[in-house]
Amino acid sequence: MSSPPPECPMHSSSSTTTCPYTSFSKPQTHSGDALSPENQMPNLSQLPAPNQRISLPTDRTISSIPKASSSNYWEYPSPQQFYNALVRKGWETPEESIETMVDIHNFLNEEAWNEILKWEKEKCECAGGPKLLRFKGRPQDLSPKARMLQWAGKLLPSFSTPLPFDRHDWTIDRCGKQVRYVIDYYAGPDEGDTPVFYLDVRPALDSFESVTDRIKVVTRNTFERLRERIESRNITSGRGNGSGER
Repeated sequence: MSSPPPECPMHSSSSTTTCPYTSFSKPQTHSGDALSPENQMPNLSQLPAPNQRISLPTDRTISSIPKASSSNYWEYPSPQQFYNALVRKGWETPEESIETMVDIHNFLNEEAWNEILKWEKEKCECAGGPKLLRFKGRPQDLSPKARMLQWAGKLLPSFSTPLPFDRHDWTIDRCGKQVRYVIDYYAGPDEGDTPVFYLDVRPALDSFESVTDRIKVVTRNTFERLRERIESRNITSGRGNGSGER
């Protein structure tokens, strides 16, 4: 579970508390622009879009995510570039929410990278650790896991989960080896004026090593939850048995 940091403008009582992405219309397909193989995006302009009503900042933020193609770090788009990207895709775009959306976008990407680092903690021993090679947004493609959860929710309503509002595939460089991660983004119930998001980050099941890694993590988490339940019951039982002793 992730909540945006306090400095994000969505904490202001005058800003929206719902995920802005959910209010968009269906995107349209555009062609003719050269797409970067690193992020499947064209070179985004910093100039105002046609019919843009308000000016937007052009400053860009450097992420904490290292690039595999250089010694630099990935750079987030400016609010103006972010707006231009949404206009290009045909989204219905509220200009006054763009800066908030950029804050959410950057925050979630940082959280996604932190989750990848947890998976990679025991894997990569080369200098500099894992680095992000390329990524691709796939909001219209349900991941196999998200699709399975939807089927489970239909069979067992008590296990029903919302649809993810976005999906990314990130490919990292792990000491010279390419490893793909799948990231599903979910919006949870707001906590007061703060929107809440859930990220499901895991290696894609496209190699034997990734399959075994996921099995290990699921097994370890299951045993940890079981151990915590047993310890909790033992503590409760001990308090009950010793409540009358002096």
